[in-house]
Amino acid sequence: MSFASYITWTPLSIAATVLDIGILAFIIYKLLLLIRGTRAVTLVRGLAVILVVAFLSGPQLLNLRAINWLLVSLQTAVIVVVALLFQPELRRALEQIGRGQVFSITRSALADEDIEHMISEITEAVVSCAKTKTGVLIVMERETGLSDYIETGVLLDAAITQEFLLNIFVPFTPLHDGAAIIRGNRVAAAACFLPLTDNPYLNTSLGTRHRAGIGISEVSDAVSLIVSEETGIISMASDGKLVRSLDERQLRETLSTLLSGSNTAKLFKGKEAAKRG
Repeated sequence: MSFASYITWTPLSIAATVLDIGILAFIIYKLLLLIRGTRAVTLVRGLAVILVVAFLSGPQLLNLRAINWLLVSLQTAVIVVVALLFQPELRRALEQIGRGQVFSITRSALADEDIEHMISEITEAVVSCAKTKTGVLIVMERETGLSDYIETGVLLDAAITQEFLLNIFVPFTPLHDGAAIIRGNRVAAAACFLPLTDNPYLNTSLGTRHRAGIGISEVSDAVSLIVSEETGIISMASDGKLVRSLDERQLRETLSTLLSGSNTAKLFKGKEAAKRG
């Protein structure tokens, strides 16, 4: 006997069912908005794969007994691990509920991003800082969200201009110590804290600024630009690798290649690129 035969479909029950589905859809939508722009998106994908495998390995389908037994046995551990991995997102959700922001409307992303203008402004600012040996750390967000790191700094949401970037990194000013993170065609935040790389193959002369630039490129697909305040050398980090001594033309061309999603294998050649001093 089917499930539908147990239900008496009255106008009230139909309205209740629609309301039930609507509330569930709204909760899922809000959860997706909550993790959008964070590393939790990657974790959700991994969990989705595990759930699909667990479903397919069940006795009703493929009946993969060993795999199904293993996944069932790890259920409690998975719940604990998920709670630990999603701790920042869970805390943010509770804070938003406490501030009454659950029903707030999220602004849509910027539609038409002028990449060429952004690259031009960033390049001119970086080259100018290199001439004066002003320390710089600029991170450009790509597919992997950097909201977790943006929240550690001073929120700006400012237009990208050469003059504004130069002002951020003026020595001994409140925002110069840390990273400026760019999202789309806006400077999202400055004075942000980034994870440091623990790559043992790095040149020992590289300082905290370079290690932070490499570190964020190891945990995300972001592109980092670093200017050494000791030498004025311009460096770029991507995919955990560092390329140094870039001139203006190389910087502009490489940014165009990276931000357009083209192949960058010729520029970043394994660990040797990270070792060059």
